[in-house]
Formats: sequence, C-alpha cells, structure tokens
Amino acid sequence: MSKNYEIERKFLVEFPDISALDVKRRIGIVQTYLNSADGKQRRVRSVDENGRVKYTYTEKVFLTPVTREENEYEISGERYRELVSTDRREGPPVEKVRYCFDYHDQLFELDTYPFSDKLAIMELELGSPEQKIDFPDNVRVLREVSADHRYSNSALAAAGAFPEQQIGEYI
Repeated sequence: MSKNYEIERKFLVEFPDISALDVKRRIGIVQTYLNSADGKQRRVRSVDENGRVKYTYTEKVFLTPVTREENEYEISGERYRELVSTDRREGPPVEKVRYCFDYHDQLFELDTYPFSDKLAIMELELGSPEQKIDFPDNVRVLREVSADHRYSNSALAAAGAFPEQQIGEYI
C-alpha cells in the first residue's frame, strides 16, 4: 500500500478542444465510492488505458480542502466486482474520461463526464498549496472548485450534472 500526501487543486473549466492539448494519456475511469463511518473516503476504481484494465482501492483523509492523505493499492478484478456489487456502495458510480496533458512543466488532468459536453474539471497536483499555477492558454478556467463539495466526483455522479446545469445557469 502506498501512503502519501496529495496537494491538489480543482477548477471548473469550459470543455476545451481536446485536440489542442498536449495529451499524454487518455484513461477511462469508473469509480465507486464505498460507505464509510470513520471519516475516511473509500473508493474503488476500474481504470482502462489502451484496453488494459486495472483496479485500485483508495482511502483518503481530507486534511484541508486541497490537502489529503491518500493510501492506494491495486486489487483484483474479482475483489473490485465484489465491492461494487454489495451494499457498501455510496451512490452511483462515477464515469469519466481523463486526459493527462503537459503545459509549461505541469501535468494537468482534465476529467470529462458523459453528462456534459460544455463543462469539465481540471486538476493539478502541486508541491505546496501556495504554488503558482500557469494555466494553459487554450483552456478557459471558470473558477476554482477545490473547496466546493458540489464538484466532488461523488456529488457529480449523484446529481448526474454539474450544479450549473441543474439550475439552468449554464447551458
């Protein structure tokens, strides 16, 4: 099990032209959150990259809105299916396609969801919470959503839409 600290900021962005990005990886992700009563967030993921599928189990403890302790390890397909088919699930699974791309020596992750062709979430792992971010010129950042739970993967999956789309604010 790897144990590390993750500093990550998340941004709501307009769905960019993917072909204009320096995409290094395209990954299909299905993640399911599991019930938890001890303050830890637990999830399992099916990760499909170029037809090769692997499964992971992750536990996170949120220390601040942008800093968390993360423990993650690979699990078998059988264990993954067992966990997602039980009463341990907390809401519907999150389906997304992640595009990893470089911009000025920064590795961004752009998560796109099947329920929106207008909005996406862009994430960046940082060395410190105060680190300056050099945003890609061809991605329009609408606002930071690191501390806004409505933009968490579990909340987006449960709603099946971005908050703006739920209230008709952004069409």
